Amino acid sequence: MSGAAPSAPEQAVDKMENQVRLPDQPDVPPAYNAHFVPGPPGSIAPPHAGYPGSMPVGYYTPQQSSAFPLYQPTGSNFPVQYQPGRYPMASQSAPVVWMPGPTPMPNCPPGLEYLAQLDNIHVLQHFEPLEMVTGFETNNRYDVKNNVNQMVYFVTEDTDDFTRNTYRTLRPFVLRVTDCMGREVMTMQRPFRCTCCCFCCPSARQELEVQCPPGVTMGFVGEHWNLCRAVYSLQNEKKENVLRVHGPCLTYGCGSDSVFEVKSLDGMSTVGSVTRKWNGVLSTMADADHFDIHFSLDLDVKMKAMIFGVCFLIDFMYFERSATPPHARR
Repeated sequence: MSGAAPSAPEQAVDKMENQVRLPDQPDVPPAYNAHFVPGPPGSIAPPHAGYPGSMPVGYYTPQQSSAFPLYQPTGSNFPVQYQPGRYPMASQSAPVVWMPGPTPMPNCPPGLEYLAQLDNIHVLQHFEPLEMVTGFETNNRYDVKNNVNQMVYFVTEDTDDFTRNTYRTLRPFVLRVTDCMGREVMTMQRPFRCTCCCFCCPSARQELEVQCPPGVTMGFVGEHWNLCRAVYSLQNEKKENVLRVHGPCLTYGCGSDSVFEVKSLDGMSTVGSVTRKWNGVLSTMADADHFDIHFSLDLDVKMKAMIFGVCFLIDFMYFERSATPPHARR
């Protein structure tokens, strides 16, 4: 019959269907009686900007292998496994420790804040065994560290293969100085100078331009003609002489340290030095130079950068060992 009232089971079914069809009914999680008791929150805080490891997850530079520490949970009997090629493995060499990033300073070019708080740095050239075996000249690489063995800068040469292997130690080059974040903070350029003419000719004298930030000239390193020793002038962006560098007489780097003193223009005061350390047999057979750079702590940061720049021109002119090609050894 059409006018008959629905029975009790049918009323229950209609009531459930109406509840399912309600569009605005929120999803309510079921009551879950868990036996898990949460512990106190951790004290992990993200590192501040500029400090090693502060880059986004999944990004790190080759020279900054400590950006992702190898974490092992306490009390775990199973080693943590990482995705191959993304995180450093425990079998690699010791992690690189970078100097903490300093805060910006007034009247200081960006990136030179490190030098403003230092009075001594070490420049260590990478040893390239393949260069000794094959005779193929490769781009030079240098680590710049402070006295506590923390990395300050990483310096790489950017020169094409033809120029490197044709002109060897006389080659023009571009050196790029990067910090812990991989940012280029300084650029050094050495133009080509012909050495066929007389030594006293200005066109034969070596020169190095220092840019900081890259593209903005900060100063120049100019070579002076001298009969028995290396003499350079450190100049500002207008090529006005500010400091003078005097090298040792006669022999450079033969059995002892080679000291290049940085003096005032009148020669009365010494404000710094560039010392090439003697490393024994390694100094005579391979390109693995070690330079120790000293300067006054209160010296103008731009002049500190110029002393830092003259170190590389000295290395290429007097201590760069050109590998002998295999066909020339026969």
